[in-house]
Amino acid sequence: MQKQDIIFAWLGSILCILFFLVVNYLTNPDYLWFIYPTFFILLWPISMYSIKHKNLKLHSLFTSVILILFFITINYVHSPFHPWFLYASYPILWWPILMFMEKGRKTVSLAIIGSLMTIVYYSFLNATISPQYPWAIYPCFVVLWWPLALFYAKKKEYYKFSIAASLLIILFFIAVNTVSSPNTIWAVYPIFIILWWPLSMYYFQYRRN
Repeated sequence: MQKQDIIFAWLGSILCILFFLVVNYLTNPDYLWFIYPTFFILLWPISMYSIKHKNLKLHSLFTSVILILFFITINYVHSPFHPWFLYASYPILWWPILMFMEKGRKTVSLAIIGSLMTIVYYSFLNATISPQYPWAIYPCFVVLWWPLALFYAKKKEYYKFSIAASLLIILFFIAVNTVSSPNTIWAVYPIFIILWWPLSMYYFQYRRN
């Protein structure tokens, strides 16, 4: 890939963005729809530059910045009363962080730190921006799988992983049942199914050996 290809990509992107901007202004100035194709168009020269220099770390950084700016713009234009871009921007930031931390991203310590940071971050947003419902339990449940799976995968203790993972899922369903519909005890149904995971691991692996 030559330098002229990247220059062409940048010039072509600028011309396309200007074209969409003019069409948007002439046809429907009340609705800024040109920002949607602009986001995807900008990925063209950035991707070509990263491929030319064989730098995926730089690509993750630039793409993350553009994606976050895109969310901020959409948020400000369409719903400035609620900063929802804060929910989506945080996981995007972890893409370049993990790309730059080549050795650390495979460690359990980073997984624990990242999980704790995520839990604190979304719990803070839940308490300050939208305290009506404790929705933070959902991203907290998801992110806890990161250190849990990594820890037991390194030790190759799959039976213990099934026990720990089952406990995590059971606690999650109990929490959701409690905060969502405390008058109806429905969590027992998925919990019954989940218990078959460690039981099957025990009887078909350990008992057979």
